Amino acid sequence: MNEKQDNILVEVTAPVYGGECIGRLPDGRAVFVPYTLPGEQARVELVEEKRGFARARLLEVVRPAAERIAPRCAHYGVCGGCHYQHTDYATQLKIKGRVVRDQLERIGGVTNPPVAEVVPSPAAWNYRNTIQFHITSDGKIGYQGWGTHRVVPISECHLPEETLNQIWPQLELEPLPGIERIELRLGAEDEALLALESSDLAAPEFSVDFSLSAVHLSPAGKLILAGDDYLLMKINGRVFKVSAESFFQVNTAQAEAMVNHVLGVLQLDENKTVLDVYCGVGLFSAFIAPRIKRCIGVELSESACDDYAVNLDEFNNVELYIGAAEEILPGLNVQPDIALVDPPRAGMERAALDALIHLQPRTIVYVSCDPATLARDVKRLVAGGYHLEQVTPFDLFPQTYHVETIALLKK
Repeated sequence: MNEKQDNILVEVTAPVYGGECIGRLPDGRAVFVPYTLPGEQARVELVEEKRGFARARLLEVVRPAAERIAPRCAHYGVCGGCHYQHTDYATQLKIKGRVVRDQLERIGGVTNPPVAEVVPSPAAWNYRNTIQFHITSDGKIGYQGWGTHRVVPISECHLPEETLNQIWPQLELEPLPGIERIELRLGAEDEALLALESSDLAAPEFSVDFSLSAVHLSPAGKLILAGDDYLLMKINGRVFKVSAESFFQVNTAQAEAMVNHVLGVLQLDENKTVLDVYCGVGLFSAFIAPRIKRCIGVELSESACDDYAVNLDEFNNVELYIGAAEEILPGLNVQPDIALVDPPRAGMERAALDALIHLQPRTIVYVSCDPATLARDVKRLVAGGYHLEQVTPFDLFPQTYHVETIALLKK
């Protein structure tokens, strides 16, 4: 790479989804630069070049924005876990709201999308009830670096809840063959569960001198190494069983806010039938079921289905279909009044979305963790006869580019 490509001045103009900002190269191509802010002038080095755009590494901020601050973490800029520590929290919220609107306009084709202000997290730091680490070849805990699979060892992290930050530095791990990731989750009573995710069928020896449940997850299944294979999580006073393999929202306070929002926008009564697709362990179903006539869950994860059955056991008006949404929905003989969908980051499979439109619920609530796939699916739903009524972003992930969004669509 020549000297000109190694040392380029770029005027940064706007944030984009993924934690970067966009600028223009002298030849007119777009360039994406991490750790920058709109209005800044940055000196960059190109690390990837395509015909229409390039990606760059930040070398120096020549003219900083007024919103720029010093990052809290010593690993910021090397570890890939955070993307916005270089700006204040109010600016982070503005960036996320702007990104959601941009995705709905560009990908969704929505003119003036009805995006509300981002609901802030009560805590901008130490908010995560779950943390996922990778392991270096010599057994050190770390995160993958920005844009790479290289594991960066860490000595501090300001995202986990304080109790988790007391636990993970005590973990002493030998280099273990096959261990791909470890997950540490905190329950309602500060009990903790460690999951070792491995491609190796054989479980390692495990012992700690403090209270900690632990499981080994491999293609052979789940093996309990210590304690229990689940935790109890509490949302709005209601207790949920969450197994080691099951997904649960990582920001407890914001999960409560999302449940309250959904209950607030839905017109629930004892005559309604609600379809809860990608229902997980029953986070939304548990609060919807007592207010309606019939609640139908659809979930692929076997562990989440087992948890759902426990968490919704008290209700006689709940049904659960186990399988992929794209396989269950086309054969579902039901006329739901409301559909709540909470798909993974990839959004809804086309077959599932088409089947949902065919079922013709009057109201759809779409819970999304990726504004790009949300915008794609909103475009399809609008083409299927729905109108986008409102979009409310929730910041479950301060200091990162991730944002949760709840969209309300009606016929």
